[in-house]
Amino acid sequence: MNGTSTARVRQALARLAEGERPEAWITVRPEAELLAEAARVDARTAAGEELPLAGQVFAVKDNIDVAGLPTTAGCPGYAYRPRSSAPAVARLTEAGAIALGKTNLDQFATGLVGTRSPYGAVRAAHDPERVSGGSSSGSAVVVALGIVDFALGTDTAGSGRVPAAFQGIVGLKPTLGLVPTEGVVPAARPFDCVTVLAPGLPAAERAAAVMAGPGPGTPSTRDWPADAPLAAPPRPRVAVPDEAGLVAMSPAWRAAFTAAAQRLRAAGAELITVDIAPFLEAAELLYGGGFAAERHAAVGEFIARGTDDLDPSVRRIVQDAGRIPAHRYAADRARLERLTHQAMALLDGCAALLLPTAPEHPTLAEVAADPIGVNNRLGTYTNFVNLMDLSAVAVPAGSVAGGPFGVTVIARAFADRVAADIAALITPAPDGSDAVTGPDTAPVVAWGPPGLPLAVFGAHLSGQPLNPQLTARGARLVGPVRTAPRYRMAALPGSPPRPGLLRVPDGEEGRCVTGELWALPAAALGRFLAALPEPMTLGRVLLDDGRSVTGFLCESYAVLDAPDITAHGDWRSYLNEPPAGCAARPISSSGHAPSGSEGVLRGVRCPG
Repeated sequence: MNGTSTARVRQALARLAEGERPEAWITVRPEAELLAEAARVDARTAAGEELPLAGQVFAVKDNIDVAGLPTTAGCPGYAYRPRSSAPAVARLTEAGAIALGKTNLDQFATGLVGTRSPYGAVRAAHDPERVSGGSSSGSAVVVALGIVDFALGTDTAGSGRVPAAFQGIVGLKPTLGLVPTEGVVPAARPFDCVTVLAPGLPAAERAAAVMAGPGPGTPSTRDWPADAPLAAPPRPRVAVPDEAGLVAMSPAWRAAFTAAAQRLRAAGAELITVDIAPFLEAAELLYGGGFAAERHAAVGEFIARGTDDLDPSVRRIVQDAGRIPAHRYAADRARLERLTHQAMALLDGCAALLLPTAPEHPTLAEVAADPIGVNNRLGTYTNFVNLMDLSAVAVPAGSVAGGPFGVTVIARAFADRVAADIAALITPAPDGSDAVTGPDTAPVVAWGPPGLPLAVFGAHLSGQPLNPQLTARGARLVGPVRTAPRYRMAALPGSPPRPGLLRVPDGEEGRCVTGELWALPAAALGRFLAALPEPMTLGRVLLDDGRSVTGFLCESYAVLDAPDITAHGDWRSYLNEPPAGCAARPISSSGHAPSGSEGVLRGVRCPG
């Protein structure tokens, strides 16, 4: 990425001029308009404004409103020109990103192939004989070609995940409602979702974080619940399908999936084999059941009027959906509830489910010969996700016959951060190396629920006996911290061994103590406090950078006879040093180590 928005826009325009996959675009903004906006972004950053996406350009699927550009939904006769951008787009541009233009799609977001458009079938970025996947076809291809830094798609049945798999990029599908869908032409309104397509996970996460959250004019948006996890467990249990669940795939594709699963195991995950039949049965409901009526509710009235630019497959699907009786819709909702209950029981104790993103990568000719059948097969492992209100991240996971192969990590609603952490164990690092970033080492990123800080200094540190009390509650490691020089630390009696941190009164000698800062879900912090045993407490801890955060302290009475170990600087150093055969000085009731050696000694080594 270049240092300025102006330079990045010029680079994108130069790539556009090379003419690769022109069918991926429906509308590109005029050069003068793009450069003028880039200049404004550069001026804002030069004035000191913090714009997290400055210097990035993005594309927008043409069923999402961008102010001043026509929204066609892949049908010229449907086009309208919105006065304002969809909230998702508006938030990105306010953060400094620049929308380059609108991309092609399966008409009215009805399809997983990328060929159902009067603007042309979008060919895969790496193989012009194969489909790009849909319906977010154009958005996926322009990301894969490096024209934009990320792109917006929509995903009702897999429309953001399937094209991501076929281009070898990331498709991040948030929990329904986390990103507002106002300003989006509906496909099946209760199950529609705005998604991000990007070269790697970090870029996708940054964009998703900017777009997420409720706000004025977004009544359908959901907010993160207080107990939403901030991280995957250090050694996550991940469900994988049994052999029966993979019969839709060729031997080569099954081998590629097995290799991806083994990569995940090698990265520390525990794999649990499950029967995914309830998921696959639910997947059939979206296209083959009563839920197809949502397609007709979205655009059926327009299609009934008839225009010359309707795709035949789309026309047929929507018209057939209009004949579905209400009782079938109601029956299928009840059936979905039963299947969801069964499916979630299968995932009990598992952090996520790993599946192939698609069972095959068809050619253009194969889709032309059987447009409905091939399309339906592509939704085998994706259709059920939004029906069951799950989150998902599709990531590249190798290749088959020289073409990209992808898998999807699927997690429960609002466990988006869990899915992303596990996906990071599979996909190569953005620089192309084999390095991966997992829940043990990943830096805290903006994508995910907000967390409350908790500073720990002893038995809850990483690798220490009580650390699972944090990770089991969905906590995430932020990194090392150090207190201001206002504290002393004592070795408390009991099992497991733990220190007590005490702030010294003003004017008395204190030192800096090193620990870790974690982030906890709000509900988890409350439960954590309720279960905290004496003499431990939670209070405000002053850090050496001036921040004041919640952290572990102890009651002053507990250190009256406790040896002072402050000189070690941190708990691990104290544990790792061998006994020296001398006594440690106790801490007085005022919180400091008195001169001399008064107090009962517990045989703990002296601080030196």
